[in-house]
Amino acid sequence: MKSVGRAGALRVVVDLNRCQGYAQCCYVAPDDFALRGHEILFYDPAPAAARRGTIERAVQACPVRAISLQAAPDDGEAP
Repeated sequence: MKSVGRAGALRVVVDLNRCQGYAQCCYVAPDDFALRGHEILFYDPAPAAARRGTIERAVQACPVRAISLQAAPDDGEAP
């Protein structure tokens, strides 16, 4: 997992090919992750920085390591 600075914006990335629908992220962070229908994962890819701790716990709870937390690129950053 890439290190993210506390002050920076967050970006949640879920590898949906790796996700097996175990829903551990939903149990740990129900305000941030939800399974609907037949294992369709809903999540906010750009959560508030205040959600960092809960999302980090969800990252660690995923048994197949399908979730990662990254620093969101700055608006002025070159592509």
